[in-house]
Amino acid sequence: MERHIQLPITAEIADSLNAGDFVYLSGQMYVARDAAHKRLMELIEKNEKLPIDIKDCIIYYMGPSPAREGRPIGSAGPTTASRMDKYAPTLLDLGERAMVGKGKRTKEVLDAVVRDHAVYFAAIGGAGALLSQCIKKSEVIAYEDLGAEAIRLITVEDFPVIVVADDHGNNLYATAQAQYKR
Repeated sequence: MERHIQLPITAEIADSLNAGDFVYLSGQMYVARDAAHKRLMELIEKNEKLPIDIKDCIIYYMGPSPAREGRPIGSAGPTTASRMDKYAPTLLDLGERAMVGKGKRTKEVLDAVVRDHAVYFAAIGGAGALLSQCIKKSEVIAYEDLGAEAIRLITVEDFPVIVVADDHGNNLYATAQAQYKR
């Protein structure tokens, strides 16, 4: 199924998505990678306020290259999601609703996707220059000292992703492999 979704993603929207759906996202989402996730976890462990609104947010695992003149961002391809697996269940439990990355996730992350009525999307790796064309605005909002790993708020229009893991327990990587082996 093909869907166009205006962000943020609510539990109801996440529940309506199924592994294998093609989705075009429009609206605002955060960008954060390893170093930023580590800092978020340090704040959580200290019961301190996060620099982002975690409720129903979507985090894109990406570290952009510098923007060319006239563009809000440079190449914007996804980072391997498993690098955030030690942080994702906690953030999902706190209200994060969706993640965008590439590659497989751990059982703990997949269990949290189901438990928290969330979704894991994959963006196409190697297509960073094309994906950047869907990004209309980019602003560093936290941890500027991290450079490319700072937390950004981006505005996207028809940003293409595929539902990999849905809140019904379906995992496209597992089902696609099983189907291929038949």
